[in-house]
Amino acid sequence: MRRGLSAVLGSLLRTHAVPGRVLVTGWFSFRDGEVTAGDALAARAVSDALGRSGVSHDVAWSPVFAPDGPALEDARPESYAQLLFVCGPLHGDQILRLHERYAACRRTAIGVSVVDERAPEVTGFHHVLARDRAGAGLMADLAGAARSEPARPLVGVALTHGQGEYGARREHGRAADVLGSWLAAKDCARVEADTRLARDTWRLCRTPDQYLSLVGRLDLMVTDRLHGMVLALRTGVPVLAVDPVRGGAKVSAQARVVRWPAVVPCEDLSPRALDDWWDWCLSSAGREAARRRRTLLLRGGADLDGGP
Repeated sequence: MRRGLSAVLGSLLRTHAVPGRVLVTGWFSFRDGEVTAGDALAARAVSDALGRSGVSHDVAWSPVFAPDGPALEDARPESYAQLLFVCGPLHGDQILRLHERYAACRRTAIGVSVVDERAPEVTGFHHVLARDRAGAGLMADLAGAARSEPARPLVGVALTHGQGEYGARREHGRAADVLGSWLAAKDCARVEADTRLARDTWRLCRTPDQYLSLVGRLDLMVTDRLHGMVLALRTGVPVLAVDPVRGGAKVSAQARVVRWPAVVPCEDLSPRALDDWWDWCLSSAGREAARRRRTLLLRGGADLDGGP
């Protein structure tokens, strides 16, 4: 479908002349559904298009994913004239219940997959604009042209739950818990950057050079592993390191060798301490300091000229 989304939606709304508020839904609205990046971008595209057309609307989200709402359960049918179902397959009991609850609304599915033309989930809509319907004109997937916001930092995460040799000094579990909950709240793109190599799974790198290629594309490494720190610095990537051993161990020792300052002892581990070093690592000063460590490491540990 070559027309812009605003034009498509505007035409639908004018054609059916149903005044009133519009409710935007999708699989991202169901409590037991799932929210994918494609779903969220498709919802954004539709919401933006409605906004440009001056159409009052709400986007209903799963309360599991977005506890601050608005939630589908709170979207009273009598408050809406039209319902838009965005993205995903038209299949399943959740969609049948949507038809039942919003029976008085005009219902349109847009950017969806049609599994069975005769299924009540499909025929229950007054109009279907599909992305993969057999024998019909198709529209481009909504996520492809959705508005995007500025890129977020790409952050690698390399944690260890082992190292039993440290015995009672181990704080690896608590370090992982604190880092995990803290990272989940950071506005960044996270990627697991486990230093382990393997030959039988795509989830891990097979060679050290593959791993360096991965790490070199990061904006920041967060790790409690020695080689998570060293290999990131070798590629010139800033590292926010946590020493998970009480009293300090190899992470702190090697940070001293290369004079890398962004190391948090497990005794001082807190979101505030992590936030402070996060800001520094992503600053121009932190990036330049990491580039200097790369030079140091590739020279085999020769002294740095100057400070951090």
